Amino acid sequence: MIKRVFFVGFLLGLIQLQAEAFQKKSKFDYIVTIRTDLGEMKVILYDNTPKHKENFLKLIGDGFYDSLTFHRVIKDFMVQGGNPASRGDGSQGLSYRIPAEINTTYFHEKGALAAARQPDRVNPEKESSPSQFYIVDGETFTGERLVPFNTFVIDAALKALKQDGPIITQLREALDESREAYNKKLTELSQDIAAETGIQVVLPEERLKVYSEVGGAPHLDGLYTIFGKVILGLEVIDKIAEEQVGAGNVPRKDIRMYVSVERMKKKKITKRYGYAFD
Repeated sequence: MIKRVFFVGFLLGLIQLQAEAFQKKSKFDYIVTIRTDLGEMKVILYDNTPKHKENFLKLIGDGFYDSLTFHRVIKDFMVQGGNPASRGDGSQGLSYRIPAEINTTYFHEKGALAAARQPDRVNPEKESSPSQFYIVDGETFTGERLVPFNTFVIDAALKALKQDGPIITQLREALDESREAYNKKLTELSQDIAAETGIQVVLPEERLKVYSEVGGAPHLDGLYTIFGKVILGLEVIDKIAEEQVGAGNVPRKDIRMYVSVERMKKKKITKRYGYAFD
């Protein structure tokens, strides 16, 4: 009986210690620094995308990203990096994928950090590349160009209408033509959805404000996993995006990155960078 009581007490004590350790750990987070010749960016990673956060931190710890380039750059849209082939030493890509962690809380505002992935036709589960990522440069959307758009609401409506395939195909064809054609088609389809289902496709006011004042890429919302954001150094994204590019939107001059991580108290992160944790 004494042994049993002792064992139960030991377990309770261990659980308490683990809980305290967890609480202590929760007071800390990580600041990622992406350094380039054009400046450096400070990035926070989201806890709500744990698989992507863990994978990104591991690759940084392994030195995987050091000397890789931003190999695809589209002004007013995004800058993309993380392809091991860009190191130029015959490096091979990683063979696994990360399960999608698409979260409605996050959207493609300027500075959003998201995982690249293969197209839906070969990747219907929207699984992410293990290493390639992009950072949104984006543009501002005002007036008629700020299309009322919420991918998750549209997806639900499309499933209700059982028209997912044809409508998505129309959107893709419009996007291939031009962004203006895409916006026009999206507006038309949104109106059709509202007429048939009563569902109004609208963006939250906060998101509208960000897209109209800061900028972003709203047409990507709900399609890729966003797992962090730049909290300092947004101007560096602009500098990278302004570099001259050649075929395939590859910069004519190598823009190499060196990535490091620092563990820091959340209070210090908030004080230093103005980032407010949930």
